[in-house]
Amino acid sequence: MFAILVYDFGEKRVGRALKTCRKYLTWVQNSVFEGEISDANLKKLEMELDRIMHSDEDSVIIYKFRSIRYTTREVIGLSKNEQDIFL
Repeated sequence: MFAILVYDFGEKRVGRALKTCRKYLTWVQNSVFEGEISDANLKKLEMELDRIMHSDEDSVIIYKFRSIRYTTREVIGLSKNEQDIFL
């Protein structure tokens, strides 16, 4: 599947969240990641982020797509991370 992940973590935990997300997805810009990911790896990512986050302060949003066939990706302004996969 293809996933887009967005997070908002407290200052003390944001570095760990960034490092965790980079293990599984491609960094797009501040607190935003995307990429192909298996169901198993997505579950691992969710569990790792759950251990880092404080649920009363932090949040994670994951958009899941079965296919990116009918989607396009447009960047307006500075592209922070050039990549081969386009949404």
